[in-house]
Amino acid sequence: MKRPLVVTDCDEVLLHMVRHFRDWLDTEHDIDFALNGDPFVQSMRRRGSDAEVAKEEVWSLLGGFFDTQMDRQEPIEGAIEAIRDLQREADVVVLTNLVDERNAARRRQLEALGIAAPVFTNQGPKGDALSRIVEEHGAERIVFIDDIAQHHRSAMEVAPQVHRLHFCGEPSISPYVPCALEAGHAHARIDNWAEALPWIRETLHGEKA
Repeated sequence: MKRPLVVTDCDEVLLHMVRHFRDWLDTEHDIDFALNGDPFVQSMRRRGSDAEVAKEEVWSLLGGFFDTQMDRQEPIEGAIEAIRDLQREADVVVLTNLVDERNAARRRQLEALGIAAPVFTNQGPKGDALSRIVEEHGAERIVFIDDIAQHHRSAMEVAPQVHRLHFCGEPSISPYVPCALEAGHAHARIDNWAEALPWIRETLHGEKA
């Protein structure tokens, strides 16, 4: 029988991202990034101006961050230890929304922090990529972890047999993130690893429906 499978996102699940992105925008680009619940693009203002940063520039800045600042990203509390614990009894893969050219950099980043796991890069909703991973692996018990509600909806629609945990480990944004559990697209919403790890282990071993 195949080992259980955990498919986890990276940013705001394993590693902090927005807090480091905010600090980089502040020091390097004179852009204020308010983590107060507004949509991502609408949260940025160039210092001395009331105008929003154009959407195209936001994507360019995000690319610049991941090309030059990934070594700044620090782990979410408990994430490294939780993944190592899960790897004793399950296969763990990372499904991250980065362009494919950054796949190797993400894998090296995680390895440097103590997480050795296959990395799959994706763009857009994650349901199709998740379905391919699940089919290739062949596990019967699977948990998908992500901080963005739309990915849980996509996962539910494409791979409904997968158990879905909505997890956002960044306290500055977690209260504002639309909740996939409340929307009916996730099985649970937990934002810290101390509580998430027992839930995942119980789910992988069939103790939860």
